[in-house]
Amino acid sequence: MNRTKGDEEEYWNSSKFKAFTFDDEDDELSQLKESKRAVNSLRDFVDDDDDDDLERVSWSGEPVGSISWSIRETAGNSGSTHEGREQLKSRNSFSSYAQLPKPTSTYSLSSFFRGRTRPGSFQSLSDALSDTPAKSYAPELGRPKGEYRVSYSIHWCDTFHMLFCQVCSLERFRSLQDKLQLLEEAVSMHDGNVITAVLIFLKRTLSKEILFRELEVRQVALRHLIHFLKEIGDQKLLLDLFRFLDRTEELALSHYREHLNIQDPDKRKEFLKTCVGLPFSAEDSAHIQDHYTLLERQIIIEANDRHLESAGQTEIFRKHPRKASILNMPLVTTLFYSCFYHYTEAEGTFSSPINLKKTFKIPDKQYVLTALAARAKLRAWNDVDALFTTKNWLGYTKKRAPIGFHRVVEILHKNNAPVQILQEYVNLVEDVDTKLNLATKFKCHDVVIDTYRDLKDRQQLLAYRSKVDKGSAEEEKIDALLSSSQIRWKN
Repeated sequence: MNRTKGDEEEYWNSSKFKAFTFDDEDDELSQLKESKRAVNSLRDFVDDDDDDDLERVSWSGEPVGSISWSIRETAGNSGSTHEGREQLKSRNSFSSYAQLPKPTSTYSLSSFFRGRTRPGSFQSLSDALSDTPAKSYAPELGRPKGEYRVSYSIHWCDTFHMLFCQVCSLERFRSLQDKLQLLEEAVSMHDGNVITAVLIFLKRTLSKEILFRELEVRQVALRHLIHFLKEIGDQKLLLDLFRFLDRTEELALSHYREHLNIQDPDKRKEFLKTCVGLPFSAEDSAHIQDHYTLLERQIIIEANDRHLESAGQTEIFRKHPRKASILNMPLVTTLFYSCFYHYTEAEGTFSSPINLKKTFKIPDKQYVLTALAARAKLRAWNDVDALFTTKNWLGYTKKRAPIGFHRVVEILHKNNAPVQILQEYVNLVEDVDTKLNLATKFKCHDVVIDTYRDLKDRQQLLAYRSKVDKGSAEEEKIDALLSSSQIRWKN
């Protein structure tokens, strides 16, 4: 190519770039003029003799008739990105243009949400699965700020898709209106994870007053926030929320739940004392009062028993050392402990089982069941017998078990009670079939033999004879009954 010296100086001293100004950021016309000047400058480098050898073509491979057509084509491609992409997919590019570098895309939020391919950005699902992704060779022009705001507000579904699949920042949602619309869209998806993610963002970026006010009319989101605060243990914010909503009972329960974080028994007792006057329901108020009273008793019992155990003068603590502290134990565990170590104490002492039963209104079944387990473990059979012995107003004694004697037998057997003890309580079972099943299971032979004798069932007695040891006292007893002429057998 032939160039004059003046043309070379003009080329080296000229530039197609200009200084940055805020007014020119979204000016498409200025960029179009720059493109026109750039194209015109290219013509100066091409010799007239080479025009016949070089065919001018468009970015899509079609001949270009004029520079104005090139400018119009460039503007058309930037005005409709989606249409340009479809056209590029349908056209055949020349092989000479197949190796051109792919320009970077614009910075619109819609392209970010949609996952368009550009360096350092996310790739859309359609582009990732496509074997021959479409290439846009014409550079896109910058988009006005108004279009950024439109793209910012219309792609909620793409935003939640990013929350599901990849890391996505919600900081772009700055106004209260956008944040509330984001929350409503999250609720409409019926996905707890997305709702919780948006609530965490709102909790961090909104004041408590605004957050509580907006959630008060959005019950689904409110329930998710309450559950989330309970899970993370943010009791302070939870209390503020219940106070704002005027939910006094839930406020009291949340305050009561804080006692779990207090390890010191005395401090926990004082905290529970402050909970007694809170606005609980009638049933819950009774439970709070019982909890405070129980911990107060446990502190007294623990201090006294620790002293007795260290002194080594009490037989029960020498034979059966304590394995754990009684502090903060449930009521049933405390009753078992009292029946194990303080069963014979007078009712006036705090550690007496009878005192605990009356103070906390423990039902008879629960008390008998717990006391039986404790005394059977110590093999205190006399205490077990006294537990079920009652006297009527005439002074006659009778065995009575509020839990049923079949359960008494099972507990006694579990604690390795002798057969003689088991037989006594198996005989007290009223149902015949249950009595025979228990007697056979626990090998209470005398009970089985006497029951078949009372039923006058000779066949069953003969069948049971084969189950006892030969030459044993039970076999001799069965033979004597079978040979007796005083019994009228049914079969």
